[in-house]
Amino acid sequence: MEFLCYHRDRPGSMPLREALAEEHWSYMDGFELVARGPTFADGVVTGSVHVVEVPDAAAARAFAFDEPIHQAGGYRDVLVRRWDNVLGRSVGDFPGGREGGGHLVLGFGSGEPDTVPGRLDELIAYGRLLSDDGTTWLGTAALVRSADPASVLTAGRYDAVEVHEWEFGGRR
Repeated sequence: MEFLCYHRDRPGSMPLREALAEEHWSYMDGFELVARGPTFADGVVTGSVHVVEVPDAAAARAFAFDEPIHQAGGYRDVLVRRWDNVLGRSVGDFPGGREGGGHLVLGFGSGEPDTVPGRLDELIAYGRLLSDDGTTWLGTAALVRSADPASVLTAGRYDAVEVHEWEFGGRR
């Protein structure tokens, strides 16, 4: 099963993040990640996105909350949601390559899932956010490279939409 984990930094946590960078990397090396990378606002790191493959929701929560920067108090909150990988690929399979970054787009809603946009060349990763048991649609998460990132979600379909600058993560 895949789960999206979005750790949002608490203000002023960059020195802690820098001090624990190697611990963070080593921790992440122990998991199968479909997607990963930091989010930004005006060039300042604001969080980290990870889509991890684990056996169940309990393992996803352990992954998110045992992460070294979280354990040290570096994050203000963490979003953990089951993720239906609609494209069936990892970010490493994105045909547009790693250069250039993009955006994390989160749409929160209820009811019937949104349709997948036809602009596959702009979608680095795209998945439905689901309840832990996979039966209820709670929204959509997409990593996109687009001039208008929010437009990959159907207008008016979501109760709230967030757009964050994002770049590919992982050891290079």
